[in-house]
Amino acid sequence: MTNFAPMVYNTGYEAILSGLMAAVIAQIIKFFLHLIVHRKVDFRVFTTTGGMPSSHSAGMVGLATSVGIIGGFSSLYFAVAIGNALVVMYDAAGIRRAAGKMAVCLNKIMDDFYNHDVSAIGPKLKELLGHTQFEVACGAILGIVFAYFLHYYLLTY
Repeated sequence: MTNFAPMVYNTGYEAILSGLMAAVIAQIIKFFLHLIVHRKVDFRVFTTTGGMPSSHSAGMVGLATSVGIIGGFSSLYFAVAIGNALVVMYDAAGIRRAAGKMAVCLNKIMDDFYNHDVSAIGPKLKELLGHTQFEVACGAILGIVFAYFLHYYLLTY
């Protein structure tokens, strides 16, 4: 183990680190996918919601998986962590996705109503808020894989 690992291994710090790092890795993946698809660098991708994979799902599932690995998958702590993760994933794929679709509709209505006079209506509403179910699932898989990788590889060697 490295000098850092004994302070983190099998503690709450490992769980927090797992969740945060899974979310950061998801944002990095989003950046490179955006770069490949749009062929331009856009650093705003690091701070925006929506897109592939879901960093919220990756972070919450990474945290819950670490809690399960450390405390047991039948523990009360894991039940609370996975319950919280499911709420976040439902929100990302359901409510925030619906809000994004509504923003698209409202932006179109405002464009048509004001005859495309952008200065009259102010800034457009943000349209990419939520995720598809596939993006949420990919984020969840990333969180699981990273939690196991951190626990069984990074912190033990």
